[in-house]
Amino acid sequence: MKPAQGRPSIVFCHGLWADGSCFSKLIVPLQAEGYECIAAQYGLNTTAEDVDLVKATLGRVSSPVILVGHSYGGSVITGAGTDDRVAGLVYICALAPDADETSQTQQSNFPTTDVFSHIEVVDGRIWLRPEGTKYFCGDLSEQEQKLVWATQGVPKPDLFGAKAGGTAWKSKPSWYIVGKKDHTVHPDLERFFAKRMGATTYEFDSSHVPMLSQPERVIDVIRAAAKGVSGAAVAA
Repeated sequence: MKPAQGRPSIVFCHGLWADGSCFSKLIVPLQAEGYECIAAQYGLNTTAEDVDLVKATLGRVSSPVILVGHSYGGSVITGAGTDDRVAGLVYICALAPDADETSQTQQSNFPTTDVFSHIEVVDGRIWLRPEGTKYFCGDLSEQEQKLVWATQGVPKPDLFGAKAGGTAWKSKPSWYIVGKKDHTVHPDLERFFAKRMGATTYEFDSSHVPMLSQPERVIDVIRAAAKGVSGAAVAA
């Protein structure tokens, strides 16, 4: 489906313990409004591979594109967003390392042990234990928490130690959603990222997954980003 005239396309980038289905509550309404949407389904093997897959996904939709990254997906859009087809960035409780930083170095400055006390490394992958969903997505119903656990993506242990390969937020307009009850990425780290990149910032009374617990509000932010990007294009 081609986007409505004058509207950017939207590419969604998931975090750890997730896949593209975590954006389903956003994609369906946005498609109904005429936005061309696609979720990049990468393997969480290496950051370089994930960034490359996102760049390949850009070719499946029309330009210009807004990249929407959740959690680790923020590192991915920070690397992939330097592509000329990308017009703007939306970060949802997301990481956004600079060129000399990694996801791990940033989180070590603002540690939160709530979720990371409920993971285990087995068969070369990091798995979220069932009880960890209380800290990861505690503002969802019990049924939805079980679904999040059942559909989790499982990263390789060294994924957080890699650099993103670019710093798109230095050259592209950005919007940032802070989850004030986030127990996965520290809210103060999120505020640090948002301030550093000069993002238009929103604070939600949510867990780490506002796209599932407060999808209407997240859609409003994406609409604002789309309007901002379209307005910049008109002005140019």
